[in-house]
Amino acid sequence: MASSSSPSSQSTRAEAPLRDASATVARPFRLTGRNRVFFFLTAWLVVLMPFLFWWSTWFGRPLSTTQIGEYLNDEKHPRHIQHALVQLGDRMARQDATTKRWYPDIVRLASHPVEEVRNTDAWVMGQDTSSQAFHEALLKMLQDPAIIVRGNAALSLVRYGDPSGRSQVVALLQPSIIRAPGKGRIVDIDKDGTSVHQGGLVAKIQAGQNIIEVRTPISGRIHSLSAAVGASVAEGAELAVVDPSEEQTWEALRALYLIGQPEDLPVIIPYEHDLPDISNRVRQQATLAETAVRNKANKER
Repeated sequence: MASSSSPSSQSTRAEAPLRDASATVARPFRLTGRNRVFFFLTAWLVVLMPFLFWWSTWFGRPLSTTQIGEYLNDEKHPRHIQHALVQLGDRMARQDATTKRWYPDIVRLASHPVEEVRNTDAWVMGQDTSSQAFHEALLKMLQDPAIIVRGNAALSLVRYGDPSGRSQVVALLQPSIIRAPGKGRIVDIDKDGTSVHQGGLVAKIQAGQNIIEVRTPISGRIHSLSAAVGASVAEGAELAVVDPSEEQTWEALRALYLIGQPEDLPVIIPYEHDLPDISNRVRQQATLAETAVRNKANKER
């Protein structure tokens, strides 16, 4: 019959689709020369950009004499000023006499509007205790509105053998109470135990159409919170307590080893306790400070 087919013709029709399917199998993807260059550049930029950002903001990057002069007067970029100050501080520590040409600038920056600049400046002025101009500027900085600037000025004064900032040094050992700068509703707040850096955001308060950002004046760890998200707070209400950082406490205890008084012992002794958040280094320094204070008091009797 015309409609009948031989086994061989059926086999041919059955195998044909298999041959067609095999013909459509995708070939391995291969990059063209242009695509290779594109992907290489992309990967290179992914690595390079973070490095360039770090390099441009790293205070350890050496500056030339010309750059130091330019950076000290770069009011648009406070970090440039800090970078120059750090470089000068390192040179002063090595007793590099060429740094004296910038001493008037260093004194001028003690009243700079940016807190971080004043803070760095206070540290730098402790690197050359022969400068009377630095000494006078540091004494004025004991009245700075920022606790960390007052503390750094006091620590630098200890290098001069001047205990005028002892109360500011003691304050460095005490927790910082963060209060609401205005009334409103809390829309965000950190958690207990969170590590924070000086100037870091701790909470946000909705005040009408505005958001008030609440920042910590010191580096350290949030010890406790007094408010929660959704709560309404009045201006001046306590929001959080921040314990000072290890570096801050260690430097303060080192200073009190030299200038501490018996009335400072209630603040020093708690740092001798074996607590999780207090390192061995801090405990040892607290013990040394207490011993030095008691020995000095006994000699004065």
